[in-house]
Parts: sequence; C-alpha cells; structure tokens
Amino acid sequence: MTISISIEPPRQADVEALLAAGTVFAHSLYPVENTFLLSTDELERPGVDVYVARDQDGVTCGMAALVPLGPDTRAELKRLFVHTEARGRGVAGRLLDRIEADAAGRGIRSLALETGTLQHAAMALYRGRGYEQIELFGPYVGEELSVCFAKSL
Repeated sequence: MTISISIEPPRQADVEALLAAGTVFAHSLYPVENTFLLSTDELERPGVDVYVARDQDGVTCGMAALVPLGPDTRAELKRLFVHTEARGRGVAGRLLDRIEADAAGRGIRSLALETGTLQHAAMALYRGRGYEQIELFGPYVGEELSVCFAKSL
C-alpha cells in the first residue's frame, strides 16, 4: 500500500469522517466521559498540526495530531486513528515516523500520549516504538481507563 502523509486542515469532509470513525471506535470501548477526543475546532487551534495519511488514490486511511504542551519542548500526540481496512499495513507507524521527525525538527524533545486500557494493539505499537509508560498527566490524572506513554526524541 502506497501511503502519503501530509499536514492538512481538519475541516475537510473526508478528514472529519475519519474523526467521526475514531470517535465511534472510542465510544464503543469507553464511556463518553472517559474519552479525551479533540474536536475539529480544537484541532484548528494555532500550533496544532493534523497529519493525514492517504492511499495511492488519495483516500484518507489514517490521521494523528501533534499538539504543543505549553511553551516548552514537549508535545502530545492526539487522535491517532487508522481505518479498519488499512490496519496492519504500517499506516500508524508511518504517521508516528513523520510526526516524530517533524517534532524533533521543531525542537520538541518529548512526545507524550494517552490511550485507553483496552487498546492493547495501540499499547503494543507504542512500546514497540520506544514509548515508555509514564504517570498519568494533565486531564488524565485519576482516570482509571487511561494509560499514558512518552518518548524522548
């Protein structure tokens, strides 16, 4: 599968459809109050970059966002999601590679993320790519269904 990844605006019909699919997936696993999904409006904030993976036909197959954590050298990975049909083809890894390279190039030295306790494949992906489990941070503190990871870049 040929994949291209670019930074794109989130307010596009196909990207919003991918966001909606990610929301449906998250809500199938966790109560709404235990999900921390950024909306299209939040993804449009200054400094947030939305990475969209497209196949050879230009169809969206995955996405993720890089969100700065304050004025320092840390950022958070949000909304990583790959369409069911594209899973197992390296799309998530390609998104991570691009985001990590771009983040390091911007002077970001640490990338953090939150996932859910039921997302075993996601946790295996992050561990396999050098992310280490950390204490819950920010809005995730005290959340029983959250697991946080971080990686030095």
